[in-house]
Parts: sequence; C-alpha cells; structure tokens
Amino acid sequence: MIEFRKFILNNGLRVIVHEDRSTPLVAMNILYDAGSKDEDPDLTGLAHLLEHLMYGGSANIPEYDTPLQLAGGDNNAFTNNDITNYYLTIPSENIETAFWLESDRMLDPDFTQKKTEIQKNVVIEEFRQRYLNQPYGDVMLILRSLAYTIHPYRWPTIGMDISHIEKITNENVRQFFNRNYAPQKAILSITGNIDAAWAFNLADKWFGSIPGRHVNARILPREPEQEKPREITVRRNVPSDALYKAWHIGPRTADDFYTLDLLTDLLAGGESGRLYNRLVRNLNLFSEINAYITSDFDPGLAVISGKIMKGVDIETAENELIKVVDELKDGAVSDTEMEKVRNRYETSTVLSNTNILHKAMNLCIYELLGNADMINTDVARYRKVTKQMVSESAIRYFRPANCSTLYYLSDKPAE
Repeated sequence: MIEFRKFILNNGLRVIVHEDRSTPLVAMNILYDAGSKDEDPDLTGLAHLLEHLMYGGSANIPEYDTPLQLAGGDNNAFTNNDITNYYLTIPSENIETAFWLESDRMLDPDFTQKKTEIQKNVVIEEFRQRYLNQPYGDVMLILRSLAYTIHPYRWPTIGMDISHIEKITNENVRQFFNRNYAPQKAILSITGNIDAAWAFNLADKWFGSIPGRHVNARILPREPEQEKPREITVRRNVPSDALYKAWHIGPRTADDFYTLDLLTDLLAGGESGRLYNRLVRNLNLFSEINAYITSDFDPGLAVISGKIMKGVDIETAENELIKVVDELKDGAVSDTEMEKVRNRYETSTVLSNTNILHKAMNLCIYELLGNADMINTDVARYRKVTKQMVSESAIRYFRPANCSTLYYLSDKPAE
C-alpha cells in the first residue's frame, strides 16, 4: 500500500506527497494536462517544442540545469498525446532548489524568438532522424492518420509535418503556454525522504503565489466509429516487409482497459506469447512480432506489428496472424496462461513502485485520470480479468471493420 497525502493550493495546483524513508533522495514530478491533442491541426508539434523551451531559463534563472546539477539533482521530461511531464530527483536536503526551479518556470519562462528558432531546428532535426531517415520511422505518421479521421490522435507528438514546426512563432509558444501551463492544469507530486507537512509548506511557499489563469474547457472532436476496414500500402527502402494492424479501443479509464492490456500480453508476452510461438517459432513467418495498447486517455488503439521473413507473402502472414487473434474470440485461453499474465503485471507493478520517481509519476497520472489511489487498486483490477472477459473484448474490438492495416513493403533490391 502506497500511502500519500494530497491538498490543493488556492490557485488550483494539486499537490501529492508520499514519504519513503528508505532513500536519501526525493523525486519531484510535475504533470501538465496538455499534450499534442491540444494543438491546432494546422500547427502540430507545439506541445513537444514547448517542452524543449521550458529548459531555456527565465528572467530570474538564466539556465535551468546548472543550479539543479550543483545541488546534485538530475532531470528529464516527455510529451505525449495527452500530457507533458517534467521530473527530477535530488538529495532530500536540497529539495528546495527543485521547488525554486520548477515554480520559476511555471510562473514565467523566458521565451524569445531566438530561443524558439534554436529549438525549432533541434526538433526538426529530431523529426528527420527519428521519423524520416530511420527505417520504419514513419510508421506511426502513416498509421495514426489512417486510423483516425478527425481526433487529434491522428498526428504523433513530434507533429504531423516538418512544415508545421517551421512556421511556429514565439507568440504561438507563449499562447500555448498561457492556455495550458496554468497551476490548475498541473499536478505536483513529491515522493521520497521528505516530511509531508514540510513538502506542503514548500509547495505553498514557492507555487502558492503563482496566479491561476482562465482556462477554456477542452473540447475535442469525437472520433466516429469505424465502419469498414481501412488499408494503405507504402514502399520504402527497408530490409523486409512489415505489417501493422490497429483496432480502435476505449479510453484509459474504460473498464475493459485492463482486459485489453492482458489480452495483448497473452498475444505478445515475450517468447511465451501466442504470436511469437505460432508465427515466429513454429511457422517462421515473422522475424519479430509485438502487440500492445496505446493507453491513451481518450479512445486509443490496440496494435499488432511484425517484420515479415524474407520470401514470405505478406497476405499469408496476415491470415495466420488473424487466426491467432480469432482463437482468443473462441475462448481458447488456459487458466495457466491467464495466471501467468496476471502475475507478470503484478510483478512489474511492485518493482516499479519501489522506485520513488516511478511512484511520483504514477501518482500524478492516476490523479489526472480521476483518483491517485488507483496506484493501489490497479493490480486488483487486473486480477479480476477472466478468460470470458478476454473473449468478449476480442469479439467486441478485433473486428475487421474496426481495423486499419498498413502494408509496409520493402523495395530494397534483392542481394
């Protein structure tokens, strides 16, 4: 059981504290309820660019990293479709440095056109290296735009196109910050070797005077139900053909999220997973194969992806893949398989929650999802998943009409 205390500052900032005296460190996590889904469709990549710019200092602190490193701290951040998350660890005796730095950049980061142009070039180079110049790098650019028609999940966090990043102005950055980095859209968690009352006092001291701002309600277009299969074929200079299939599923808060998570683990739980055993080991159709759910806050995707063996017809490989999935619809899951995937999740959760930084992140995410105490109840939710629930979810979601398929073919000359 992870015990924690929570309170809300007058400006709306939620603060969660968990004491863990087994470590000399403290972890701080600040989650902003803003991700790439909050961007204008004609100006994508802005949330991720802003993450880069938040390290550019302020009028009070010219550089973020130097004071933190001098205090023995370490930090990083990430942006996804739903959130932007900043996190750090620091020796407990220096925790006030972390409060000072994070509150300062929440109040007024120093955005300038010069800094914006520098970071735009960094992000554009990242776009090229990770998505355009990397084998199979553009898969999610293609698959998301195929699976989604109107919801902003149709573009990845990096952005829809380099041209969008190129035209972002410093004013665009400032407007996005003002709309989304308000205290009432943030959650602060502190875990580790710190007294809860002291943490609350520091939160009030450093964050309490930051004024709240008017924040418009988030109104996103609802993705219509997919009524027929979608397919697209591309050819690239890659080593082998690859197959990607995506089915629409519910949001992270849906009751069957847990069932679908275990379902994909049944399919792709390492070398013991059904897909690997059948399609890689036994039939030698794929060289590698994976299945996962995107865990998006809004309705997301269940994805199966695999690299095809040389000389194998991609249609043959796809048909055998579908047979493996269809077996789940027929209830062909043993008690032993179910217990194995439940145990695997429980073990990974317990291990994750021995790390103060993971606990800090999870407390913020669960709080945003509706209840920070989900950190203590998720294992029980997975434990309740039955074979029948797996079969019912497979039937409900893994329908041909609900599927988008990307055939990613190699045009590399045969050696």
